[in-house]
Amino acid sequence: MDAYLEEEFYDILTYCIENPNASDLESKKQRISMIGKELHADGGADAMENMFYSIESRIKDELGRDEAIRSWWNNISDEWKY
Repeated sequence: MDAYLEEEFYDILTYCIENPNASDLESKKQRISMIGKELHADGGADAMENMFYSIESRIKDELGRDEAIRSWWNNISDEWKY
């Protein structure tokens, strides 16, 4: 399941980063939040951290961007505060 979520997460984040003024940005961010909640329910903050480490590396390598996106998962758990 995590591999599918990671690909979906990456695709949505890429879209959001490349289209910051898109009309459907809010719905994309809501799906990102749902992915974080699914990960947290399955593996806690460690699962969230592992996913973000992988995604941030891919964004830096493939897009050449260093985006502050961890805060999009704030309020999912008490341990996750960015």
